[in-house]
Amino acid sequence: MSSDPAPNPHATAEQVEAARRDPKLANVLYHDWEAGSYDEKWSISYDERCIDYATGRFQLVAGSRGWPYGRALELGCGTGFFLLNLMQGGVAERGSVTDLSPGMVQVALRNATNLGLDVDGRVADAERIPYDDNTFDLVVGHAVLHHIPDVSAALREVLRVLKPGGRFVFAGEPTKIGDWYARLLGRFTWAATTQLTRLRPLRSWRRSQAELDESSRAAALEAVVDIHTFDPDELEATARAAGADGARVVTEELSAALFGWPVRTFEAAVPPGKLGMRWAMFAWRTWERLSALDAGPLGRRVPRRFFYNALVTGTKASPGPR
Repeated sequence: MSSDPAPNPHATAEQVEAARRDPKLANVLYHDWEAGSYDEKWSISYDERCIDYATGRFQLVAGSRGWPYGRALELGCGTGFFLLNLMQGGVAERGSVTDLSPGMVQVALRNATNLGLDVDGRVADAERIPYDDNTFDLVVGHAVLHHIPDVSAALREVLRVLKPGGRFVFAGEPTKIGDWYARLLGRFTWAATTQLTRLRPLRSWRRSQAELDESSRAAALEAVVDIHTFDPDELEATARAAGADGARVVTEELSAALFGWPVRTFEAAVPPGKLGMRWAMFAWRTWERLSALDAGPLGRRVPRRFFYNALVTGTKASPGPR
């Protein structure tokens, strides 16, 4: 990290305006902005709850053969949520984290150090991964492909840095239909919560106006950094066209997303710590039960394009016999 740029968590109005025309700059500014509070905002942890979640997503799309992978790379690592929890769950032994945001790489490396994990990190563009060919056994990412301007170029880079036979797994990518209803629910919940907490009896549930204004500025950039939504069939075809063997997309979260997005938005709109552990356990257990419903009866009956999350995997071809 010594030669990497420093984080910039307080973008100027001029930088924000420039970012509206430059998705990569928007990604840097937005994620530097969010780095310090990102884990809290998305209820991210590095304990059994999120270890089970991360390894469950991996198994859903790629199974559990080949564990542990020797060296793994995470693109768009954020605070390290996906890779660090996969490593704790036994999926990979060593890790490298990359992100366009210096702030996110900094937090991810701090989290890895606190967990005692063997992880290095670099600020990097997913369309030009700064590692040699045939370096990694596994490449992963969570909610990253929809931020990358040229997804095909990024997948070609992923296959370049993978060793022959190596695998990639990307999870948490919004489908076209899922993104539509999630944003609709989020906007409604934010408006309702921020208006109701103006009322005198509910003012203790209201964040300060400065915090709400900061969230609104961040939300303005969020609309710029979220570049893509995906049709599952098209994402599968994109992975195949990039050269992936066995490209496969699965989807998840329908009822869980319809519940989860209002809950996450409500949590972001009220003061930290206001809801407490009982609320957190209620939200988590309800999400778990609804996810089981989505994976079972709904998953067998509802077309995959209606689910919120898309997960894609594939492998790099091994050289055939000469």
